[in-house]
Amino acid sequence: MSDAKLTDVLSPLLEATGGLDAAPSSVSGAKHRSIKLDTNENPFPLPLPVMQSAIAALKHHHLYPEDDNVGLREAAANAYGFDQDQVIAGNGSSELLSVIYKAFLAPGDSVAMLSPGFSFNRKLAKLQGARFIEVEWGESYTLPMKQLLSGPAQDAKFIVLSNPNNPSGTFVPVADVDSLAAQSNRLIVLDEAYVDFAPDDALRLVNRHPNLLVLRTFSKSYSAAGLRIGFGFGHPDLIGRLRNIQNLFNMNVIAHAVGISILSNRRAYSNNHKHIKEERERVTTALSDLGFSVIPSHANFLLARVPPGRNGTWLQTSLRAENIFVAAFPEDGLEDYIRVSIGKKDEMDAFISAAGRILKQLVPHETSVTSQ
Repeated sequence: MSDAKLTDVLSPLLEATGGLDAAPSSVSGAKHRSIKLDTNENPFPLPLPVMQSAIAALKHHHLYPEDDNVGLREAAANAYGFDQDQVIAGNGSSELLSVIYKAFLAPGDSVAMLSPGFSFNRKLAKLQGARFIEVEWGESYTLPMKQLLSGPAQDAKFIVLSNPNNPSGTFVPVADVDSLAAQSNRLIVLDEAYVDFAPDDALRLVNRHPNLLVLRTFSKSYSAAGLRIGFGFGHPDLIGRLRNIQNLFNMNVIAHAVGISILSNRRAYSNNHKHIKEERERVTTALSDLGFSVIPSHANFLLARVPPGRNGTWLQTSLRAENIFVAAFPEDGLEDYIRVSIGKKDEMDAFISAAGRILKQLVPHETSVTSQ
């Protein structure tokens, strides 16, 4: 196809994608023996009963999965104390976010997010032709109530709030979320992807506030990132609208079976969660000793400022040379940070050792003692 013809074909189509460029060619992921600490997966295997449910589900590979995820939604409703029509299930909470944007935003509308936050929200807003408003957290990472209620976000159709927040790992008291939902006449989308590593959660607020949608995922705390299992909890009218525009058979039979089994075996993950919380504190101390400035986290990752003299991308590249993968960010204000997922103890030991070796290679004038 000639370049001219391609332009003629694509021009009217691109209007519907909000001007997003074509995705670049994909590159292969981390090698098998790498230490992968960049996407906040849980490194531990599924408990045996959950794994057995996945294997058993393979027998039904030739059949379509249950439409509308009825059995999975019923299991989640029973596990968390809701009616079935208050629950939606999907391919991780990211799919549910996408459905929310499609359901509630029209071109020209606006949506607000606490920033820094989950960057995928920017793309979702652009696809809907919506204006994306970023409200700064500020250094204290307390909920900026005034800015959300009467500031630049006052005309937003809904507000996206992650608690704990990604990429900072910070957590705001549930009482503050309660107050925001009570004072606002807009939809509050509360993403609790990392809440199993935090001291509290907001599910109890769902029946108190019809304008509150709470999202959960089994990717972070239940070792199921590759299976894509997520939930939304809210008023039946909100949930019903979202379910009505989901793809047909949007989840697969293995995800259904594993999701139901996880809901029945949540206690089997207690040691898993305990390990991650303890490692999170140990790694925080170790990084601080190396000169990093680490933001206190309630998630399964740490956001750490690289010691003076280099930025996050430099350290990310240096660690990758040792086959250790961490996240770095191009956004303003995050250039000097890396985000490190909490893995197994030996993985974290390898990361700490590598970071220490790399920093020691800097010439003296490029580093500084943290007490200066």
